[in-house]
Amino acid sequence: MARSDAPSPPVSWGRSRISTACTLDCPDSCSLQVTVERGRIVRIEGSHDAPSTAGYICGKVRRFDRRVYSAERILYPMRRKGPRGHAAFDQISWEEALDLIVERIEEARTRYGAESILPYYYGGSNGLLTNELDDARFFRRLGASRLARTICAAPTGAAAAAMYGRMPGVAYEDYAHARLIVVWGCNASASGIHLVSHIKAAQNAGAKLVVVDPRRTPLARMADLHLPARPGTDLPVALAVINDLFERGRADLGFLHAHADGVDELRQAAAEWTIDRAAQESGLDPAALRTFAEWYGTIAPAVVRCGWGQERNRNGGGSSLAILALPAVGGKFGVRGGGYTMSNSAAWGIAQEALVDEPSPSTRIVNMNELGRALTEFDNPPVTVLFVYNSNPLSTAPDQNRVREGLMRDDLFTIVHEQVMTDTAVYADLVLPATTFLEHYDIARGYGAYHLQVVQPVIAPVGEAKSNRDLFHELSVRFGFAEPDDAGEAGALIEAAAKLPDGLGTALLQGQRPDPPKGRFPVQFVDVRPGTADGRIKLFPAGLTRDGSSPYRYRPNPGSDTYPLSLISPASPHTISSTLGELRPTIVKLKIHPDDAAARSIADGDPIRVYNELGEVHCEASVTPEVRPGTVALPKGLWARSTFNGSTANALVPQTLSDIAGGACFNDARVQVELKGRH
Repeated sequence: MARSDAPSPPVSWGRSRISTACTLDCPDSCSLQVTVERGRIVRIEGSHDAPSTAGYICGKVRRFDRRVYSAERILYPMRRKGPRGHAAFDQISWEEALDLIVERIEEARTRYGAESILPYYYGGSNGLLTNELDDARFFRRLGASRLARTICAAPTGAAAAAMYGRMPGVAYEDYAHARLIVVWGCNASASGIHLVSHIKAAQNAGAKLVVVDPRRTPLARMADLHLPARPGTDLPVALAVINDLFERGRADLGFLHAHADGVDELRQAAAEWTIDRAAQESGLDPAALRTFAEWYGTIAPAVVRCGWGQERNRNGGGSSLAILALPAVGGKFGVRGGGYTMSNSAAWGIAQEALVDEPSPSTRIVNMNELGRALTEFDNPPVTVLFVYNSNPLSTAPDQNRVREGLMRDDLFTIVHEQVMTDTAVYADLVLPATTFLEHYDIARGYGAYHLQVVQPVIAPVGEAKSNRDLFHELSVRFGFAEPDDAGEAGALIEAAAKLPDGLGTALLQGQRPDPPKGRFPVQFVDVRPGTADGRIKLFPAGLTRDGSSPYRYRPNPGSDTYPLSLISPASPHTISSTLGELRPTIVKLKIHPDDAAARSIADGDPIRVYNELGEVHCEASVTPEVRPGTVALPKGLWARSTFNGSTANALVPQTLSDIAGGACFNDARVQVELKGRH
């Protein structure tokens, strides 16, 4: 591949500071000031335009120009030459690339039908214009298979929608009013860093901090109480606290009677989980769990920051339901700094379907967590064209070896639209250069901080990169789904903004950064209420689980003597999922507790083999009490270059699905660890 050392096509040959916003997959959606000189980025800083950014941004974004000008940047369309997976490509023109896409899609439609075409994408690092807009219109009109986008936030999203109708949550700034803060399944130091300063300010004002996480995260180290529950056992822990609230007369029965349904059913489900039983199941100290229940029952205002870590297992949906039920049972709503925060994306009232304005066909649905199975087993019809964008599935999807096997199929034509040569792109038949968020227009919507902002390009696209909007619009024109236009991305921005509710689009186009319709500091059950059909909390929502069982049914994952350790793959401070994985300079280290390491004669820095029946990862050991005994950790989103053998944590993750919404069960992986070379 050619290098991108030469300056990009200039926006301006002078020095300028341009305002824009970050769309990467983080709750905060920061406002940015980017300094550009001679058409090239020279500095990326946080601005004060979005209130919660307060001039500060994470190191990942501050140094994002390393990706923009990376030697691995994809600069032009390329067609595979030679064997798959050898990263050998010939440069071709965009005209040739688009012709080839049309040819292969038409072949697939003629031979197998349009459902043999599978778009694979996620879009957590994209705004409203670059994910599920022109791309959605194209694939819907094509009649392709539909993708269930369940790799993250599906169980939590389903739980929040069923119980509260996606009610907006407590703003970061209102954490200062809380006297008890519970952070559950969330490592804000790695994602959503602006919450940390508000938690510190609350602690300085006398608030207590409880962190539920199997690792000693930075927040856990500064917590008043850290509960390192075994992965997958968050459900009994939360139910035990709920049971304690009822049993000790601390449940707010008046509030529940006035605002909630399913109270008796929830109480019955929680009754079997005493503090002692839940502590035994979760590996917690009963006294510590009892302290948590005591604090939650007696301290107010109390806020729960519910993250996504607890959803990454077979009990993910039930765990999230139980955690979100706590403020209702405990009567924590109705005061500033009381209630919960999860995803606040619904606060704006923006429905992506209204922007797409194209009905979804009743075509086959493929769960993205089962990509390996789809590529190797589906035959009615088989997947013959795979179109990957906004995603790097070889690094992020479960059962990595099965995904790789599927990508190696001779009869599969894989298209990858990407910024740099990812692990997935290496296996592509056609690679297309994509813009970064610093090279195109978009609309960024925070899902933690209450930010809604216009994203504008600060430089011209590097090389021949195209945005998602331009790529899928051009394909739509070639297939006769759309007319050519001269307005381009700017016109798409104006068109989308005009469809936003409550005058939000007008405000954005006038350079404002509006607050949500109910305000930036909503008090739950004062300013905002449940969005359920009747406005009531559904504590025992029916019909959520895939097998029709109780939403609070606990499914233990005992492991085995052969594979006794729980493997978790949490977010990393170095990457956003797999984005920026190309910049990790060294071999990754598996975090393992000293007791588990000693039992295996493993010392810090030793080369090790982590394995189960699905695969194995060769890396190094980091012996540390940061993880609880019985649990080991590798970061999520690793690339092949980060291990000795090219496999990552996902090679050890089953394609099983969570209880609710078919989410990924990354933390259900059970493994053994040994010194490399032993058998």
